[in-house]
Formats: sequence, structure tokens, C-alpha cells
Amino acid sequence: MFSESYKAAVIQMNSQTDLQANLDLAYQYIEESVEKGAKVVGLPENFAFLGGLSMRMKKADTIAEEVPEFLSETAKEFEVHIMGGSYPVPADGGKVFNHSPFYSPDGKEVQSYNKIHLFDVDLDNDETYRESDYVQSGNPEAVIYESNQIGNWGLSVCYDLRFPELYRKLVAGGAEILSIPSAFTYTTGQDHWQPLLRARAIENMSYVFAPAQTGLHGKNRKTWGHAMIIDPWGHVISDVGQEPGIATAAINPKKVQQVRSQIPSLNHRRM
Repeated sequence: MFSESYKAAVIQMNSQTDLQANLDLAYQYIEESVEKGAKVVGLPENFAFLGGLSMRMKKADTIAEEVPEFLSETAKEFEVHIMGGSYPVPADGGKVFNHSPFYSPDGKEVQSYNKIHLFDVDLDNDETYRESDYVQSGNPEAVIYESNQIGNWGLSVCYDLRFPELYRKLVAGGAEILSIPSAFTYTTGQDHWQPLLRARAIENMSYVFAPAQTGLHGKNRKTWGHAMIIDPWGHVISDVGQEPGIATAAINPKKVQQVRSQIPSLNHRRM
């Protein structure tokens, strides 16, 4: 258990297909977050490039080369922890991993996670997604970054949010903050985003840290926004809304301890 409260920031972006422009904007948001006192800054899913899956595949090698360098140098420059949202990393068989890294203030990638659950859904005739056509599922295991300074962070990405068993395993492994960088669709986000985030916070008595994409990406892709931080009681303590920007909130170890002692359901599990 970490001992001191600190400020964290979630970033909300409207990423497009210009890699450098997205990185420049992410840099500005990270700088602003640090100016506001944030010790941890989180970027959304596919923050560096958000086009169609086939477009991401074509740019994957370039993205996978430039993004780690950007995250490392930026973390080191501002002496801040960065949860690097996610970006495509080449995998076997011509596919990519949807890769979510965590960087320390010395610029090192100290932990990383490859998205397990892939978004293959048919919302209606005009809105269909097949993430598995291009993305390789990561190993089905709980990935945690352990830190005495900022607590234990359980890593996940977007669609993972709908699978509570993952978060229970993360918390069983010691997680106190659940990281969920996302590009949640507008269609599902308006009804499901906040209820699912609050449920993961409440049932696991953990902070939920959820950077997000928002708005139109090209002509057809629309995301919900509302990047937020939720406390272990389920209160939304920070919400960016629907415009790009940042929001900050305090991550307090005493709040985790308090809620887990008030309702010790994690100790009452029978399955």
C-alpha cells in the first residue's frame, strides 16, 4: 500500500490519422497536467493514431517505433509517471497487439499489457467492429505495476471493462488503481460507460482511472468521451466531459483502506 496522496490526470483526446500531430497534442496535455501538479498522467487508447484498423496496420511499424521514444522522453522530461494509453505493436501472423505501457519518471517502461478481450460486435447494420481481424489477443493474465510511491496499478484496455473477472484477478493480485484507457463508442458509451466504470470501482473498492477518446475520428467513427477518475466508493471525482482536455483528482491510499475496511467483501469471497 502506498502511503501518500497524490494528484493524477486523465487525458481526453480526439486523435486522428496524423501521428505527429497526435503526439504533439499529447505532449501539450501532459505538460498541462504536470503544471496542475499531476504525478501520474494517463493517455487514451490509440492516442497516437486513430483511423480504421487497416490504416493502423499500415502504420503499425512506424507507430511502434516512435511512440515508445515519445513516452520515454516525455516521462523523463517532466519527471512523471505516464500510463501510455495504448498503441499497436506488431505481433506474429501479420497482426498487432493493442499494447498499453506504463512509464516511470526516469523514462523506463516498467510494465506493459496487451489487450486480452477484442471488440468484435455488431451494434447495427452500419456500425460493426472486428478488432480480431487485425489484433492478436494478449496472454490471459493479470498485469500489475507495483509501486510504493503511486500504489499498485492493474492494467487493462477499453473492451476489457465488460469482463469483471479480469478486475477481480487484478485486485486479488494487489491492485489498488484500475487503469482503463479507452476509445468507447458513442453508441454504447452513452448508456454503459459510466455504469460499468462505477461498477468496477465499487465491486473492487479501487480507484478507476479511465482516459478516453471523444468526438469524430474520420467520417464514421464516433467516441463517447467522459474520461474520468472514480474513487473506491464509486463516486465520480473527475470527469472531462465531451470535449478534449484533462481532468485531475487525488488518489488517496486512506480512501482505499477506509472503503475496504467498511465493506470487507473482498475478504468474504466464496468463489
